Amino acid sequence: MQLETLTHGYGLIEGPRVDERNRLYFSDVPNGGVYRRSPDGTIETLIPRRRGVGGIALNAAGGIVCSGRSLICWNEATRQSRDLFSEWEGRALRGLNDLTVDAQGSVFVGSLEFDALSTDKPVPGNLFRVDPPNTVTKLWDGIELTNGMGFSPDAKLLYHCDSTTKAVWAYDVTADRRVKDRRVFAKLPEGWPDGMAVDAEGGVWVAVVNYGEVVRFKANGTLDRRIKLPALMVTSLCFGGADMMDLYVVTADNTEEASRQGTIFRMRADVAGLAVPKARF
Repeated sequence: MQLETLTHGYGLIEGPRVDERNRLYFSDVPNGGVYRRSPDGTIETLIPRRRGVGGIALNAAGGIVCSGRSLICWNEATRQSRDLFSEWEGRALRGLNDLTVDAQGSVFVGSLEFDALSTDKPVPGNLFRVDPPNTVTKLWDGIELTNGMGFSPDAKLLYHCDSTTKAVWAYDVTADRRVKDRRVFAKLPEGWPDGMAVDAEGGVWVAVVNYGEVVRFKANGTLDRRIKLPALMVTSLCFGGADMMDLYVVTADNTEEASRQGTIFRMRADVAGLAVPKARF
């Protein structure tokens, strides 16, 4: 696959998402900020200085929903944000990481109970569902280091990267949109799983931290392909473009030229990605 460099010079890039105008949204976790790249290469700052944004969703009413210390909805018309989920059981959240959205417009997001960029021992977090306008349901606990999520094409499975277990897990989605029967869907051959995306064939694409690659697992969990990237810290990925066959990959470094730091790459996939629904806040 031919690799194109779109931009560089960031810290740890996360949360890539592409809208219907082919604009790419992304964040810089340690340095702060949520950004948007237009097809002409122009990059604008949407939410300055916001740190810890591990996941971004497009919002049907305009703007975006994103994580950080809390889950917020950013309104493009007013350029203002409002909290959707900031505390649980009377305690302020330590942080929220990656997320996805279901067909009803609810956000599924995992919590962080420790500094994931430190060498601290992981403190398990939870998986939540946040329904419009702001009802929160805890779905699962005991997740070591919550990361990328995505639904199968039939929405009957939720995939979830739990990084320190080095595995992608799967849950059955119940009729009331809870989850059950968590089990290992696939184990990474090397490295840790970070962000992920699902394609139209049910394939699961995973960004691999500490090994510099993207891997694809077939719908049955078998390893299908491995794509090396010029980075060690490959942090997330998403599909975009009119045919959903543009694969965007974001990183926290660049092994071709270290001074480039966090970089955004694009390549053409041979299978279309599965569109992620918009949130409805």
